[in-house]
Amino acid sequence: MAHIPVPANIPGIVGPMMAYPETAKPMNALAEVLLCKESPTFSKADRELVASYVSFLNQCIFCSESHGAVADHHAKKPNWARQVWDNPEKAGVSERTRALLAIAAKVQKDARTVTAEDMNKARSLGATDHDLHDTVLIAAAFCMFNRYVDGLGTMAPPRQSPAYLEMGAMLAERGYIRAIPENA
Repeated sequence: MAHIPVPANIPGIVGPMMAYPETAKPMNALAEVLLCKESPTFSKADRELVASYVSFLNQCIFCSESHGAVADHHAKKPNWARQVWDNPEKAGVSERTRALLAIAAKVQKDARTVTAEDMNKARSLGATDHDLHDTVLIAAAFCMFNRYVDGLGTMAPPRQSPAYLEMGAMLAERGYIRAIPENA
């Protein structure tokens, strides 16, 4: 049971967003900007993978599972995100994505540990400055989102619940601005 009144049986971040639409709007706009754009060097799937990985490192079940499902949906690779959670060094991702995930992990733990060498390694593998910016901001934003979800004690379906596949497909197809009902 959530620590504050939110709509019953609404999982994760969705309940507080429905209860507090004034904060939901800018949070969803940020998620939309960071996760729903595509570039030649940083795909939607990779962006969602960063969000999911940071959420996994933060032990946020709802966010890691739901964004993992979005990443899997975009990549058309079932359990792709889970492979990254298990071992990013051996998961089926490019060296560039692996370097971005390493930066995201540092941001999650202690952003002050990100070095120029980390950034230069990612650049040498094809990451642009825009990709580096977005990686750091996705990681930082998801630390906030994860703490919002878990700090309010929201309900989350158990890991690997089929509900996450449905959420992942919906978010991948609709994005984040339209994720919360208008009448909430």
